[in-house]
Amino acid sequence: MNHMMQAIFAISPGGPEVLQPRGIAVPEPAPGEVLIRVAAAGVNRPDLRQRQGGYPPPPGITEVLGLEVAGEIVSCGAGVRRFSHGDKVCALVAGGGYAEYCVAPEEQVLPWPAGLTAIEAAAIPETFFTVWTNLFRIGRLAEGDTVLIHGGASGIGTTAIQLARAFGATVYATAGTGEKCQACRDLGATEAINYKTERFEEEILRQTEGRGVDVILDMICAEYLERNLASLAVAGRLVIIAFLGGGKAEVNIEGMIRKRQSLCGSTLRPQTPQEKGLIAADLQRKVWPLLENGTVKPVIHSVHPLDRACDAHAELEAGGHVGKIVLSVD
Repeated sequence: MNHMMQAIFAISPGGPEVLQPRGIAVPEPAPGEVLIRVAAAGVNRPDLRQRQGGYPPPPGITEVLGLEVAGEIVSCGAGVRRFSHGDKVCALVAGGGYAEYCVAPEEQVLPWPAGLTAIEAAAIPETFFTVWTNLFRIGRLAEGDTVLIHGGASGIGTTAIQLARAFGATVYATAGTGEKCQACRDLGATEAINYKTERFEEEILRQTEGRGVDVILDMICAEYLERNLASLAVAGRLVIIAFLGGGKAEVNIEGMIRKRQSLCGSTLRPQTPQEKGLIAADLQRKVWPLLENGTVKPVIHSVHPLDRACDAHAELEAGGHVGKIVLSVD
């Protein structure tokens, strides 16, 4: 094995141009970890925040960007039992994905789903872990429920629409163009609302005959808070996963209590490998069969070479994408 590799760092906080490749040593897997030769790595909004200086990696985690990879295991640390050399896998990582090799805790590694390409497999972990945790475990979305998914054309959104539909929910989504709204409908949304031309809360109440939806998956937060609560049914759950519209807002607690509404959410990166392992086990049991039979499939917008990660970040920030942007490493 070549003991040096290329990896992508942000040389300083800033725009996409600060992303540069650098030669560093191939990491060694610690006990309980595997070393993956990376074929492809997904690009996600938390990567943009890290590049900008607002989302540093947890203590002890590499400064190399990247939260999800697909590839082949080339070595295993002591104590690894579920995987072995040569296994094709995808993995959720807390950092290090934008590189030719990446280590991952065994608990966060899953088999590369049969029938998917490396690009598709790399687009799974961050979004599917996030959607499963927040929509199903925290939001308790169930068959027969109604759900509103904001940012329906994003990587998170395209995943959430498909999974919600696959598990028997009625899906509404928001997006910022007519083309993106149609993409949401094509993926299974009953209706998609252009948030630039319509008041989504008014349209949701019209679509649901005044009832509102059972669950909302939101990444805007403050800017949408009151409008989201107005869109929720009695006993509805608002699940917040990001703060693109600000993290502080006033809320009418009296109204929430009267309607028995819940406001909750989570972030994935700081959770322990053991906590992430429970999510991975759920996904392998309940979602992997849907990926392998084609019921659910990652939506790929574009692919960029590893050394042009700056272009991938610029494209994600521009906001014209539908689905995932991925780096090809092979």
